[in-house]
Amino acid sequence: MKLSEVSELTESILSNCTICPHNCRVNRVKGKKGFCRAGYRPAISSAMPHHGEEPPISGNRGSGTIFFSHCNMKCVYCQNYQISQELEGAEYSISGLAEIMVGLQNAGCHNINFVSPTIWIPQIIKALQIARKKGLSIPTVFNTGGYDKPETIKMLNGLMDIYMPDMRYSDDEMAKRYSFVKNYVRYNRLSVKEMYRQVGGLKLSKEGVARKGLLIRLLVLPENIGGIKNTLDFIKNELSTDVYLSIMAQYHPVYRASKYPELNRRITAKEYLDIVKYAEKKGFNYGWTQDFISPGSGDDLFMPDFKNKKVFKYYKNNN
Repeated sequence: MKLSEVSELTESILSNCTICPHNCRVNRVKGKKGFCRAGYRPAISSAMPHHGEEPPISGNRGSGTIFFSHCNMKCVYCQNYQISQELEGAEYSISGLAEIMVGLQNAGCHNINFVSPTIWIPQIIKALQIARKKGLSIPTVFNTGGYDKPETIKMLNGLMDIYMPDMRYSDDEMAKRYSFVKNYVRYNRLSVKEMYRQVGGLKLSKEGVARKGLLIRLLVLPENIGGIKNTLDFIKNELSTDVYLSIMAQYHPVYRASKYPELNRRITAKEYLDIVKYAEKKGFNYGWTQDFISPGSGDDLFMPDFKNKKVFKYYKNNN
């Protein structure tokens, strides 16, 4: 399907919005709002060369990251809550979004990294049409929380070069309790399988920068709330042990996590290493782990503050 045809199809979906599993069926073209509270015009908090992603995504020149406002999940511990829930950001035209993409390429970024893109897929596709006519040629990254519809992901075939989904839960009850979404596991796993079908494993350039493929993020939560071992079993059995993984230790008890005693703490070294060792035992060979740093040791350089022009503290430290 041509880019223009996909654009028309996804645009029509917005008039009775079924772009994600919530299937709110509101007319976003006319400004009606559903679960995510997003209207028609894309809302963006910030766009920048980001150096805090996985090494093949950030490279040495940064990932051209566009942080969209709004989200189709309501994670009570979301570190991006200022934009996902409090809706910090501003609305842009489709052409304005295209200009941002081209500007990030001109700044030398390795890729265009769409953060929380699911609910903005029609707008992103229309902007890509414009941006590519203006010379956009670097890879695109679909950086999602993982609550996607496989039917929607199928429409992105050939349009996204790199998929970087979270696989946050292996238990629907946990997903409903902490992120207020239904049937997360089924939608997440079917969508990830479709992503893998489209792009396969992660492919790197000679410089070690990602050009195409799938990279799965696994955020370790306290008390094994995410059920990552079960998720690893799924990846091994349904995809491959050659899939690149990013096993993350960066959980912080922010936003509303304090209302949930089981979430109101950092993870322990044991909890993290238990997952890393299980992945190794299952035969996973590719990916990244994070150095475990104990709570309170000043490890928040990559914790965002979207009310600050310099979103991440590492920008301040470099000036």
